[in-house]
Amino acid sequence: MANIFAKKPLAILLGEANSSGEGTLKRTLGAANLVALGVGAIIGAGLFVRTAAAAAQASGPGVTLAFIVAAIGCAFAGLCYAEFAAMIPIAGSAYTYAYTTMGEFIAWVIGWALIMEYALGAATVAIAWSEYLNKLLEVFGTSIPYAWSHSPLESAAVNGVMEHGIINLPALFIVVVLSLLLIKGTQESATFNSVIVVVKVAIVLIFIAVGWQFINPANHTPYLIPENAEPVKNAAGEIVRSYEAWNKHGWGGILGGAAIVFFAFIGFDAVSTAAQEAKNPKRDMPIGILGSLAVCTVLYILFGHVLTGVASWREFADPAKGGEASVAYAIKEHMPGFEWLSTAVTVAILAGFSSVILVMLMGQSRVFFSMANDGLMPKAFSELHPKFHTPYKSNLALLVFVGAFAAFIPGSLAGDLTSFGTLLAFVLVSIGVWLMRRSDPNQPRPFRSPLSSASFPLVPFLGAGICLLMIMALDYDTLKLALIWMLLGFVVYFLYGRKNSKLQQGIVVVPTEMEEQAFIEPDADNK
Repeated sequence: MANIFAKKPLAILLGEANSSGEGTLKRTLGAANLVALGVGAIIGAGLFVRTAAAAAQASGPGVTLAFIVAAIGCAFAGLCYAEFAAMIPIAGSAYTYAYTTMGEFIAWVIGWALIMEYALGAATVAIAWSEYLNKLLEVFGTSIPYAWSHSPLESAAVNGVMEHGIINLPALFIVVVLSLLLIKGTQESATFNSVIVVVKVAIVLIFIAVGWQFINPANHTPYLIPENAEPVKNAAGEIVRSYEAWNKHGWGGILGGAAIVFFAFIGFDAVSTAAQEAKNPKRDMPIGILGSLAVCTVLYILFGHVLTGVASWREFADPAKGGEASVAYAIKEHMPGFEWLSTAVTVAILAGFSSVILVMLMGQSRVFFSMANDGLMPKAFSELHPKFHTPYKSNLALLVFVGAFAAFIPGSLAGDLTSFGTLLAFVLVSIGVWLMRRSDPNQPRPFRSPLSSASFPLVPFLGAGICLLMIMALDYDTLKLALIWMLLGFVVYFLYGRKNSKLQQGIVVVPTEMEEQAFIEPDADNK
């Protein structure tokens, strides 16, 4: 009987990481490219959309505290990611790390969860891209009809007439364009992303600097949503947001808000999926992961403080006021004389969302690439383009899968599921660092997560614990859908993955003792 918890030997992974030539990814990315990839993925829908969502649904002005809680959880997980990425510089991210520390079945679970993180993350941002495109078009007196820019599961009153969505064409369009760019090449995609990152970070800084003078202290009082807060109603008198649940007010609301905005931090782990394409992964991967996380955390806290100071958090709970286009609304309604900034922000957001989608699609295709190499996914996903050396069939499959989600699923649902996938990946990676310290204590570690020894795994346990708390703080419907998704993943694994696994079939060749010594050098300081 197959052992579903069989582990992929570390020496095999290290051998794959050191391989080159035909069938391998090209190493073209430096430290600056990796930081830009992280910032490109982090600053996007999470900042411009989820900030207002967290404030309106759970945290109020305390969304800044929610960002801090989420950032602390990310910092612990980020340290663990950095250790793994520098030690095992291979595509696949958390999936790959789990395969060698916890076995094939857990690797499959995390790989399946990463589909929620990257693929649904890309779909969520594509939907937000569509929303902001319409906001930009409205400046010029036009817009895309509601039916052709919304999911069939959405409806709303437009000019007094109830409209129903058919398909979100703009969201589908941007997924198609960026998928084709990724097929063209990693370096070209990274260059495009770097230009976009400079633009959107500049716009974020301008909003913080200009918006600071328009902060109304009354909007920050009380700083946390009170337990007896009145529900928010729409123009028809219907309740659109209530605050009775434990994770919708007070300090519970901070945790609930952290679970919502956690989606905003998923970019830094996408950096680890590009480890096999980094020029000097031992040095550059920790810089890319921790550097992008640090930069974005500071920007997030300042941005949340300004946004909830310029406009009341209750306004963001009313779709007729702020809704998802929160930043543009706050500028237009509360920053007189700077209406031009609203248009500039919208343009920058569109460009910024594009880079987020790009990095998410890139990350998911690399996870598919690794899973297909192991036999857990169809072989086609591991095939590289003969000219561009990119996993083009993975990109084409994602074009269809992500495009379908973007076109037919509401953004709020996809975003919350993405948070679940991210949090689960962080939990398992954090635990994996501790397990690796126990199983391979002498393996060289170019970057070492502090306070993570086999006997005192403080950072891994804090990372796993905080992320588990935020999973518990997600709403019931999201957890139910996530459970259904994971159960579907179990079915796929036992019907396809286990039968086709190279490890289960004995196709994976374990290096001889001499070959293993070429990869594993004793490290007296690694206790």
